Amino acid sequence: MDESIPRRATLADVAAAAGVSKATVSKALNGRDDISTETRERVLATLAELDYHLPAPGRAAERRSIAVVFAVPASPYILGVLQGALIAATEAGVDLLPRLSLGRESRRQRALVREWIDEQRASGVVGVIGLTIAEPDDLIGAAGEAGLPIVIVDPVDTTRDDLVSVGSSNWAGSRAMAQHLLDLGHRRIAWIGGPETSGAARDRLYGYQAALDAAHIAVDSSLIRSGPFEVATGTRHARDLLAEPDRPTAIMAADDEIAVGVLAAAHELGIRVPAELSVTGFDDTPQAAWTTPPLTTVHQHLDGMGSIAVQTVLGMVEGRSPASRHLDLATSLTVRNSTAPAPAAG
Repeated sequence: MDESIPRRATLADVAAAAGVSKATVSKALNGRDDISTETRERVLATLAELDYHLPAPGRAAERRSIAVVFAVPASPYILGVLQGALIAATEAGVDLLPRLSLGRESRRQRALVREWIDEQRASGVVGVIGLTIAEPDDLIGAAGEAGLPIVIVDPVDTTRDDLVSVGSSNWAGSRAMAQHLLDLGHRRIAWIGGPETSGAARDRLYGYQAALDAAHIAVDSSLIRSGPFEVATGTRHARDLLAEPDRPTAIMAADDEIAVGVLAAAHELGIRVPAELSVTGFDDTPQAAWTTPPLTTVHQHLDGMGSIAVQTVLGMVEGRSPASRHLDLATSLTVRNSTAPAPAAG
């Protein structure tokens, strides 16, 4: 590269020189009235000083971007959804921009959320996908005010009626898994669920309870536990459940990570799976096939959820309303070696 050719100023350069955010520069360029006259004049003066030029309209129209927001990038669940989203975005000629979600305190400050949304628009983002992000209401509201379509995959702790979301048939999947254990003769089945604010976790709990009710088995509240979707949740609660004199013969986990923790606790306590204890998960992430023994789990189309989220956002960008505000993909059972007939009494 010829170093004698000066580098063109970017939006970030202007923001740094003017002492404002990129979103504020974008507002000044677009004539927005929610910044002060003094700030607008300072930004415009900096633009002139740095000889900043807007990208050519043709170039801006060539590529569109979707921001994908999540909190735990290492989660096998998140990686599965991201894979489907990336494939769909690539096929549509759209860039997928990974974004870590704002911290809990920042999410509760509407001004910060609105500024974050403005920054996404300034960087060329045409839509947002949130992956199980907690407390998304202010983000959904700010996106709506800015005219930026947003879709949430497996929403957590939201009360908004205008939410557009993508998920799985969690109730049906959990009920089918509980029925699988009942058919194997299990009657004392424990449940280790996810966060109580998670709609998916609640539906999975209700599916478990519905199967027991249909089999005329009383739901024992002492066998129901909950916590984050983490391995540690399964290990902690399984230790307690398996230390009881009348311990369960099966434990259903609300996701595969919790189930991995249950398997670890059983191994630690010398309880054989599946001869003495059956264990099930939910999601059918790649790790489910790698456990010892391989995990029986509920398969949900994680890549399909990511793909549909991208397609839905792009449809909204083009002015099409989604066929339904909540899209559920079907689930199915993946039976491996972690489940077996209930051990004989005594």
